[in-house]
Amino acid sequence: MGRDEEYLLDNRQVEAGERFDALSALFDPSTFRHFETLGIDEGWQCWEVGAGGTNLPARLAERVGPGGRVLATDIDVSWIEATDETFEVLSHDVARDDPPVGPFDLIHARLLLVHVTDRDAALRSMARALRPGGWLLIEDADPALQPLICPDEHGPEQELANRLRRGFRQLLQQRGADLAYGRKLPRLLREVGLAEVTADAYFPITSPQCDVLEAATVQQVRAELTAAGLATDEEIERHLANIAAGKLDLATSPMVSARGRRPFRS
Repeated sequence: MGRDEEYLLDNRQVEAGERFDALSALFDPSTFRHFETLGIDEGWQCWEVGAGGTNLPARLAERVGPGGRVLATDIDVSWIEATDETFEVLSHDVARDDPPVGPFDLIHARLLLVHVTDRDAALRSMARALRPGGWLLIEDADPALQPLICPDEHGPEQELANRLRRGFRQLLQQRGADLAYGRKLPRLLREVGLAEVTADAYFPITSPQCDVLEAATVQQVRAELTAAGLATDEEIERHLANIAAGKLDLATSPMVSARGRRPFRS
């Protein structure tokens, strides 16, 4: 997800594991639905880009069986454990390194490219690594499409939450994130030569895992928020207390899932 020094949500922080678990609980059902639609079958060669944790590569490994291959890559692979050797793990920067040896029947990346500064190069790299007829499935956020952490801003607790979210979005933009990236995916997939492009969007409006995700995210970036004058420690503590008290209906940014297929003939 870009070099660690560029990425706001550093995977080496203890809260990263909490975020990975919450993101999996929130978005795995939608991602698995897309896996089912694509008809992933035994023997497929799959590349999970920016895997973060183990859930997605493990699910793919179940589908492709021992005759297939699943490669999970990330810049920081410390959260990926392939203890049963059902999938491979490789430290890799999708925007700067050559694609791994393929070609692949499926390449998937979730909530990755919005954070990558050279996201165009990363997308081209993935498209090149597809076999003819192979699928690229990109799922990414569009924070500008639904910018509020509390869509129902009916009181001071919700107003504070949304103000801190605006500060977080400002920090993301300063690190090169494209907060309107998700909506661009269908066009971008066509521009790299893919066909049969379709897309949809999904986002939870309230969930216990949204609370976990928000608390972990705020803890990860609190030093940056206070250093930039975007929040005070007292405001952050008040917001965390509001989350713990169950006073907020917290949403996520929409996750746009777009897929396209490399044509059998160019």
